[in-house]
Amino acid sequence: MQPLIKLEDLHQFANLELIARQVVEGFIIGLHKSPFHGFSVEFAEHRIYNPGDSVRNIDWKVYGRTDRLYVKKFEEETNLRCQIVIDASSSMYFPDAGDGNKTPVNKIRFAIVCAAALMNLLRRQRDAFGLSLFSDEVIEHTRARSTSVHYSLLMSHLEQLLAEPAKEKVTAAASALHQVAENIHKRSLVVIFSDMMENAVQSDSLQLDELFSALQHLKYNKHEVILFHVFDHRKELEFQYDNRPYLFVDLETGEKVRLHPSQVKEHYVEQAQKFLSQLRLKCAQFQIDFVEADINREFRQVLLPYLIKRMKMN
Repeated sequence: MQPLIKLEDLHQFANLELIARQVVEGFIIGLHKSPFHGFSVEFAEHRIYNPGDSVRNIDWKVYGRTDRLYVKKFEEETNLRCQIVIDASSSMYFPDAGDGNKTPVNKIRFAIVCAAALMNLLRRQRDAFGLSLFSDEVIEHTRARSTSVHYSLLMSHLEQLLAEPAKEKVTAAASALHQVAENIHKRSLVVIFSDMMENAVQSDSLQLDELFSALQHLKYNKHEVILFHVFDHRKELEFQYDNRPYLFVDLETGEKVRLHPSQVKEHYVEQAQKFLSQLRLKCAQFQIDFVEADINREFRQVLLPYLIKRMKMN
């Protein structure tokens, strides 16, 4: 049995699918050893035959072994449809490996590994899943399916995102989420990974209203929504930097400013906390699950809220 993969071990794995499998297997082992061991982690490929089902779908090999009738589950019979939405704007590539930062993973890599792990879980449960990527516009949008070919295709999209960093790509979360809402045609669980940096920088009420108008669009279309706020807690919330001057670079615009962290820390932390509180409150008002996803912590912080949400939707 494989242990839960550590953040510092990520660089040892070149294959994203292998990473996802390691993360999920470690997570499942952890569930058995935790208070959540009651969750079902046996992923069925069949369901019990019901009168009226087509006999063509009966799995006779299973019947021969168990003396019970089961039918094979097909894509249209999936339990859940899940659309995974990833913010691929330039701010998600923080921390930049070139700035001497010791963090083994940045926001985009963390989000991609989480997304790949969720896809692995969804695939095991024979659920359907799609992928949407956005920055200032929707870059990629695939509808939810549950086939092996589709799984491989989405993994290739994620690996390409890892290989080709976005340079000076701004965030337009509100317009992108409206587009995604328009293109999901069946009731789904929509899982969003974003640092919401556009709204953190421009945290006026109009910007937040535009964002939540887009999230309401998803809710209006009967979708369930989980927003994973992906951020580096130490750097982006607590502003923990060494006591020396830094050159800070806006990854989305390229704008640069040189200053000593102590000059702005108090004001920055106050504004960051204010924005986070607004985001959390608004999500609660609109019945959107809001989860803080700190890239310095393990992947369980994402997989467990997803699993709890999925159990509630059954």
